[in-house]
Amino acid sequence: MTTRRPALGVLMVLTSGALFAVNGTVSKLVLRAGIEATQLTLIRAAGAFVGLLALSLLLRPGARRLRITARQLPLLVAYGLTGFFLTPMLYFVAISRLPVGIALLFEYTAPLLVALWARFGQHQRVRPRLWVGLAFGLAGLACVAEIWGELKLDGLGILAGLGAAVMLASYYLIGARGVQRHETLPLTTWAFGAAAVAGLLTRAVTDGTDGWAPLRETSGGVPVALLCGYVVLLGSILPFLLVAGALRHLPATSVSIVGMVEPVLAAAVAWVALGAGEALNAAQLGGGLLVLVGVALAETARIAESPARIPPLPASGVVAAPR
Repeated sequence: MTTRRPALGVLMVLTSGALFAVNGTVSKLVLRAGIEATQLTLIRAAGAFVGLLALSLLLRPGARRLRITARQLPLLVAYGLTGFFLTPMLYFVAISRLPVGIALLFEYTAPLLVALWARFGQHQRVRPRLWVGLAFGLAGLACVAEIWGELKLDGLGILAGLGAAVMLASYYLIGARGVQRHETLPLTTWAFGAAAVAGLLTRAVTDGTDGWAPLRETSGGVPVALLCGYVVLLGSILPFLLVAGALRHLPATSVSIVGMVEPVLAAAVAWVALGAGEALNAAQLGGGLLVLVGVALAETARIAESPARIPPLPASGVVAAPR
């Protein structure tokens, strides 16, 4: 039996949040070099699949843990498409058009959507603070977008950010079933595999004659290929493993709430690395705080029911949220 070490769990979540936060800026540099969102999604999915596949084979019992049946395939495909293909692709579109911190705040509304589904889709009992959390989240997004004046944010970027939130919420809900039948590592390995196949099919339809030329360039003074390596290794595989490890020491809700440092760190890293265009004004900072408070309230609003009556829904920290 594993001895729980809450302090170690918190450290692991904070480290994964920092890596994810830097990943937002790194991804934006890759996109600025001319790599398209679909290309970066493919690079990330294929690289993470290969890395996690190798790790799964090295760990005991090796290949046996990767076995799947035809009946399991639809869930794995849906899990991979929503969480590991569509969510990051929409997120990459969002950060190419919005400051990284703002794009993350729109995506971070996913836990609110999950909580609403728990209440109205599965008729779970919730505490009244869910509605307070929802109100805070909506008010915060209104402040972030500064809707009281002429909308300054890119409309397509906002839609992409909200679309990423919907896909991320779907990923959590599908994952609630997946984690009951699979270990987390093989489940995520095959999900990345499904995302890689989807990325290959997408590129087969849209790829130009020299679509990968930017990989030979630099962005922000760093080779784009090296930046892509960060996205795969330190922006995907390592943070995922850290979150999975943290769940051995902390409850899922605690992991998700501690992980809310990510948008704050992401905004700070982007502002330092990318310049004033990433800075948030006072109203947007206040709105971001309201969004995070709303998410925290929603994460803790569900009332535990008997597992025999209601299938469990994951908090946003049950598995590493794809970026």
